[in-house]
Amino acid sequence: MLVLSRQRNESIMIGDEIEITIVEVRGDKVRLGINAPKKLPVHRREVYDAIQAEKNKEIKTRLVEKKPRKKEGKNQ
Repeated sequence: MLVLSRQRNESIMIGDEIEITIVEVRGDKVRLGINAPKKLPVHRREVYDAIQAEKNKEIKTRLVEKKPRKKEGKNQ
């Protein structure tokens, strides 16, 4: 993990398209401004985790629905 020190109104660039700017520092909270292409989703971590959990749940549901059922009625 890269750790950088920045002050208010200073920025960090990620590649050529993503700019993160320190907008405000108030106590133990830091407000960030993020400029990124619209095609790139940007979420807080807890929102991202919820989205991933929902996707995983949907995938598992689809996999369970596709499993072949055991045939009944034949004795060997």
